[in-house]
Amino acid sequence: MVATRRRFNPNLQKVRILVDGSPRREYVCTRCLKADKVQKAL
Repeated sequence: MVATRRRFNPNLQKVRILVDGSPRREYVCTRCLKADKVQKAL
């Protein structure tokens, strides 16, 4: 048995996304970006 359990943290990236129609810089996981769960601001 390992001394400490391994943790799998989300891969967070700081991205400009649309929040209520206005662009904001937020931390979003790469899985959410790939699955189109958030709208990227262009």
